[in-house]
Amino acid sequence: MGFIIRDAVRSDVADIHRLIKELAVFEEAENEMVLSLEEVAKDGFGDQPFYHCFVAVDSETHKVIGIALTYLRYSTWKGKALHLEDLIVEVEHRGKGIGSALLDHVISYGKSIKVRRIGWEVLDWNKNAIALYESKGAKVLKNWYVVQLENNG
Repeated sequence: MGFIIRDAVRSDVADIHRLIKELAVFEEAENEMVLSLEEVAKDGFGDQPFYHCFVAVDSETHKVIGIALTYLRYSTWKGKALHLEDLIVEVEHRGKGIGSALLDHVISYGKSIKVRRIGWEVLDWNKNAIALYESKGAKVLKNWYVVQLENNG
């Protein structure tokens, strides 16, 4: 099976939303996903996009089978940084190099926009993802906690 990686376009919104939902199920957190299809469209393809997304597309079926969703951050130590919010590959297409290709694309994108760091989180039980990230030279920081404040407005 062949695939291509390309920038997401507005017509990919339903697939982006579908894969985000698939990730929520995989992470056993389906009830936490409240993001609507309309928000995915407006936030990624509106006047001031909040994120940049890459899609992996099956060369034969032209179906979106994976995504990597990123956005810019700023590090007080490093300067411009890129955050990889999620890298998702459909379950039936895992183990075929798609996740690795998406991550390589994110890394290339980070270099092209001259960020000094690309960061993301991974669940401690997702050993396959951790192995992939470490194979690319990423450090999994075990002495940092993820902190979140929700519904603060």
